[in-house]
Amino acid sequence: MFQAPNVFQRATLPPATRESEPRPRAVVITDDGPAPAPVRPAKDAASKRRDAYFDNAKYLAIVLVAVAHSWVPVMEGSRAARALYMVTYTFHMPAFIIISGYFSRSFDMSPAKAKRLITGVAVPYVVFETAYTLFRRYANGESDAAISLTDPWYLAWFLIALFIWRLTTPLWRSMRYPLTVSLVIAVLASVTPGITEHLDLPRVLQFLPFFVLGLQLKPEHFQLVRRREVRLLSLPLFAGALALAYWVAPRITTDWFLRDYSAQDLDAPWWAGVLMTLLLFGGAVLLTAGFLSWVPRRHMWFTVLGAGTICGYLLHGFMVKGVEYSGLIDRNDWLVSPAGLVLVTVVASAGVTLMCTPPVRRVLRCVTEPDMNWAFRRESAKL
Repeated sequence: MFQAPNVFQRATLPPATRESEPRPRAVVITDDGPAPAPVRPAKDAASKRRDAYFDNAKYLAIVLVAVAHSWVPVMEGSRAARALYMVTYTFHMPAFIIISGYFSRSFDMSPAKAKRLITGVAVPYVVFETAYTLFRRYANGESDAAISLTDPWYLAWFLIALFIWRLTTPLWRSMRYPLTVSLVIAVLASVTPGITEHLDLPRVLQFLPFFVLGLQLKPEHFQLVRRREVRLLSLPLFAGALALAYWVAPRITTDWFLRDYSAQDLDAPWWAGVLMTLLLFGGAVLLTAGFLSWVPRRHMWFTVLGAGTICGYLLHGFMVKGVEYSGLIDRNDWLVSPAGLVLVTVVASAGVTLMCTPPVRRVLRCVTEPDMNWAFRRESAKL
């Protein structure tokens, strides 16, 4: 017979270890024998560092957006300027949207993500749509300009589009062929003139494939486009795109590149909408890949500006429209010339760069990144 242990007997304690003695590391048994357990890296500031490559890409893309907008009033009469405009408009917003989709992959409508969507997208939309309307009313004398949150003006369309796209992210992530479905939707939107203009829906639907494409991308895809071979191939690609744009510049309207109209609205047959949607999508993907291949990977002087691109995007509309409303270009005909185009490009680049700086971002944080914990439940407020 064995003797049962006395449950009331004091257990013998292990000998105390000195604080100076290192504690033995845990051991994990694997197929190859015992191995030390991996050590969890410390969560320091370096682990939370932003990716310089994507900040560089966002800054360069927003500069192209601002520059292309500034070209509109000075490019008429210049075939070369019109060709540059068409090439830039083919990929600058698609590049920005693809990156936005890539960083929306984890959106799952959790309380914290829903709060970030409201504070980071919906609130800036309401504030700047109101500000744009007041700007038109008092700077341009449009006394009948009414504040309407269902009819975004000028640049505000991107915020409402991003809000809609991100809300549908779980749906696209669950589909087997999401890019194909989104392309079908874009094609249908390009041949359906009866789509309501509320929320700028034609543009939201026609730009949708780029957001869905961004959702499907993985880090290795960006590693692929950053290869030296892709950079070399992008040179003849952009040269060919400029040559093609120069040839078609007097033959087609630039409204195709806005993705805001159906083919019938542009006095074209319905099949032209199908063809142009697919051609512009393919061209935008190729040119975006070429653009991303030249984005620097290391930290540059403008890398910090990538965190403030939302400020640059929303503010440069006041700059571009302010110049237009002032009549400055009408009073200076020389601006509609190669020298004038260069000057406008430099001024627009410098202006949007200043708008992306950390001081401007801090000033506008109350409307572009508001905290608003008071408006949410406790579990939503804890990001």
